Amino acid sequence: MRQEEHRIQCAIVKWFYFAYPAYRGGCLFSVPNGGHRNIQTARSLKAEGVTSGVADLLLLVARHNYHGLCVEVKTIVGRQSDTQKAWQRVIEAQGYKYCIVRSLDDFADLMFHYLGEPPKARLQGRLKL
Repeated sequence: MRQEEHRIQCAIVKWFYFAYPAYRGGCLFSVPNGGHRNIQTARSLKAEGVTSGVADLLLLVARHNYHGLCVEVKTIVGRQSDTQKAWQRVIEAQGYKYCIVRSLDDFADLMFHYLGEPPKARLQGRLKL
């Protein structure tokens, strides 16, 4: 994950647990698919089920006839890889919602609409990227 995407994702997770404390028990979590690893670790993770293209964040909360929400974090100029697009098609066919967010504001808006409830905390002045 690129540094800017990392910063956005960290702010998203921090804000989410502050704004939606009812979901702090692990409903939102990251999937550490990226990063540089040695060949032995990469083989071990693949054998354990690590899959290329999986979204950055998974929210295991069913809403609006979806089983859950998959969130891919990108910068304003970031684009999905071919493996990410392929995984998106597979997961959407299984009844999950998949969204790309490019900022904390994008994510906050997505959560309000997906969860159907206002956040307990506003964005203004609470977190910095």
